[in-house]
Amino acid sequence: MNAQIRPVKTAAEIGFADLFAAVLKDLPGGSSTQAIRSDAFDRFAAQGLPHSRVEAWKYTDLRRLVSDAKPLASRPDAAAKSAAGGAGAVFAGVDARRLLIVDGAFVPELSDLAALEAGVAIRATVEALGAEEIPLPFGMASTDPVAALNTALAGDGVLITVAADVIVERPIHLVFVTTRTAPGAMFTRSRLELGSGASLTLVETHEGPDQSDYQVNAALQVDIGDKASLDHIKITSEGAAALHLATLEALIGAGANYREFGLTMGGAVVRNQLFLRLAGEGTNTSVHQASLLAGDQHADTTLTVDHAAAGSQSREVFKAVVDNEARAVFQGKITVQQGAQQTDARMMARALLLSDDAVVNCKPELEIFADDVQCGHGTTTGALDDQLKFYLMARGIPEKEAETLLIEAFVGEVIDAVAHDDLRDALSQTMLAWLKRRK
Repeated sequence: MNAQIRPVKTAAEIGFADLFAAVLKDLPGGSSTQAIRSDAFDRFAAQGLPHSRVEAWKYTDLRRLVSDAKPLASRPDAAAKSAAGGAGAVFAGVDARRLLIVDGAFVPELSDLAALEAGVAIRATVEALGAEEIPLPFGMASTDPVAALNTALAGDGVLITVAADVIVERPIHLVFVTTRTAPGAMFTRSRLELGSGASLTLVETHEGPDQSDYQVNAALQVDIGDKASLDHIKITSEGAAALHLATLEALIGAGANYREFGLTMGGAVVRNQLFLRLAGEGTNTSVHQASLLAGDQHADTTLTVDHAAAGSQSREVFKAVVDNEARAVFQGKITVQQGAQQTDARMMARALLLSDDAVVNCKPELEIFADDVQCGHGTTTGALDDQLKFYLMARGIPEKEAETLLIEAFVGEVIDAVAHDDLRDALSQTMLAWLKRRK
């Protein structure tokens, strides 16, 4: 007789089970949505929080890093809405349509919904869930336990629909802000449907107070039509004690252009996971990510790019600047399916260590089932170049300023990939502000 080994549930896993049982009846959606939620939570419960023995989570052990399950945050009251007014200030100088999600809830009265372009629709996720109009299940991310937990507990977010051939001139800025100081959890689900031939720049910022021990599980599903164009920019700047888990799933049509940029610089533990499926022929995708970390921060960027059709191109560049005892993780996997001939895919990860105690884990991978492809990957990790720093200092530049110039040049390569001038300038200023705060 074989003994069955059952892993011991952690306090956090037991807490999530208790939380789900207590709130299921109050979550938006009817019986069919509740069935989807229950099925998703069963998948999460069967796997538990991911740990280091799960390959996709090798360097981010949530069983160790997550000690408990926070209660769901209540919908924002007048005080919370007032406190959220100045959120998203990093892009204050950008002419963008701001949509505020406060403590996990979309707040229309604080959002710019006036004079929407013809063919553009914006609504709250909670409305669609209440009418059972939104399909909650994931595609590529369906087996991920964090994504399953989001499906089980998703409360609100924003749904954006852009009709075919509509060119949206102003960026849309999703401002996710936590105002509460008491421990709490936010589970948001947002969705973008971009019609064929349409064009949009979508911006996300996530922020919260340093003194609050809160948890965020945010998901964004993107459906990009044939020959459409999307620029997606995300800044993760959560509070110093926050846990931020984010899932992006994008389905990219034929001849579409998709450009992704992410900057991680806040939060105690951050995991940004991206699942991209290049489903149509002739797609062009670029992903540029940067992490600026200090203290004992832990930030993980995990990327899966699935080339499922012929003639597509992808470029992935990851940069990390790691100081003190922080840890940066990059895992990138490019898969080329059997029918995806003439794929051109390149991935590079580079990290800059500013301290002897800083840690970087990089793991790029290729999985190729086609024979007519051009694919490559690489990774480098090192310290600042002493010769370059000496060259600058020999010309009268102080040591810290010389280091700042070198780091700025290192990170600037990925920021320069942002096409929108005002957004690119704001990102550069954000990077410089972080550098000035270095001790």
